[in-house]
Amino acid sequence: MPTTINKYLSLVKFSHTIFALPFAMVGFCLAVLYENQTFTWQKLICVMLCMVFARSAAMGFNRYLDRHFDAQNPRTAMREIPSGQISAGNALTFVVVNCILFIVTTYFINPLCLALSPVALFVILFYSYTKRFTALCHIVLGIGLGLAPVGAFIAVTDYFTLLPVLLGVAVMSWTGGFDIIYALQDDEFDKGVQLHSIPAALGRKKALLVSTLLHILTAVLITAFGFLGGFSYIFWTGAVIFIGLLVYQHSIVKPEDLSRVGIAFGNTNGIASVVFAVFTIAALLL
Repeated sequence: MPTTINKYLSLVKFSHTIFALPFAMVGFCLAVLYENQTFTWQKLICVMLCMVFARSAAMGFNRYLDRHFDAQNPRTAMREIPSGQISAGNALTFVVVNCILFIVTTYFINPLCLALSPVALFVILFYSYTKRFTALCHIVLGIGLGLAPVGAFIAVTDYFTLLPVLLGVAVMSWTGGFDIIYALQDDEFDKGVQLHSIPAALGRKKALLVSTLLHILTAVLITAFGFLGGFSYIFWTGAVIFIGLLVYQHSIVKPEDLSRVGIAFGNTNGIASVVFAVFTIAALLL
């Protein structure tokens, strides 16, 4: 039997932290190495904790809010809440605790982060409602993940600049694109229960086209980020691999064949985020 900790880790798909955390580390390193700000272990640990608390709150709330839909969907019926492994009340308590921990952690970073913490929580929690009224829910999710590099940057600097914001927008379009691919699995179910998504609204073929356009935008923004930052060939090596992985995921998912959606969504994007972060941070260091 899974332990209680494992159940909650599964509830929030903790392994999917790999999507946003590497970009948060890029934002942090941009502040320290590019803006010549002072490095402290306290700031680094607080940034990582904020990522964990914010994502756990957002994912837990999404599972709590969608529990009745998840119970009806054969693909999701065995998730922790509909299957009875975690009660709805306990899941909501888990969300509240993570929200409080997130705000408390920002207090130890700087006043700007503390002031913006309710805004960040609103964005990432509000996403869970969007599928009920707009097919643009994928973009709202992207905005939530796009806050990662920006938030990590201001945690160190206490101010905004264009470079981390540009990276945040790239993360937004990247996330929106791969979330559309993930939503292909539930297009018929979503239409049946009147949930909104790009695949449910446009059909699989057009949804994949929208996803492709978002990832083209991502490639353009990553390129602009590299030129604006004046980074070395090390960055460009990582950028080429990252963009190549975007192309690869679109090559393996077809409207009539969704058998490799899991590979495209999870494996490919997880590798892409880590590769981009490693090469970008290496470029900053060297």
